[in-house]
Amino acid sequence: MALPSLSGAFNALKIKKNRDLACVGAGMGALMAGAKLPGLALFAKGMVGLEKEWRAKREFDGTWSERFEKAAVFYEGTHQDPTNRVLHRIGIPMILGGAAGLIVFPAYRPFWLTSHALFTVGWGLNLVGHGVYEKNKPAFADDPLSFLMGPLWDLQQARSGGAPEPAAPTAPEPVAVEQPLEPALA
Repeated sequence: MALPSLSGAFNALKIKKNRDLACVGAGMGALMAGAKLPGLALFAKGMVGLEKEWRAKREFDGTWSERFEKAAVFYEGTHQDPTNRVLHRIGIPMILGGAAGLIVFPAYRPFWLTSHALFTVGWGLNLVGHGVYEKNKPAFADDPLSFLMGPLWDLQQARSGGAPEPAAPTAPEPVAVEQPLEPALA
């Protein structure tokens, strides 16, 4: 398997959405390397760009309430597999706690290293959920508010008291139809 060429990577960055996704990823990487302010700035720059692109592509000029409703519907639609949902309910709190620790604690100290591990494992669980069980890309690749919807969805699930309910099937279940018995041949 050949690695992508450097020119291919640069060509991909000609697309604004890819540059914004790269900023989000670089921001998380910088945060994980101990560069707190640059990491947060890169992440914010990428998120603002992704949200502007999302709104422009859909010609959306509604309220933030309407925008969050669209994000919630999209998030729910991209998280249908029960195992993926469980992995997210475990992974998202790890990501949030890890991110908070990466910001709050001094870099490369024991609590910061624990936060780094939580952040990494939490993302690993979410990516396994999408890659192995859901078989789709993470929601934030298409809707930047999914970074917020994930924790909000988690909180709503926890408040509803229990395991996430499986989503309704997208197609009706097949119904068994009784066939009349054929007369026996004499």
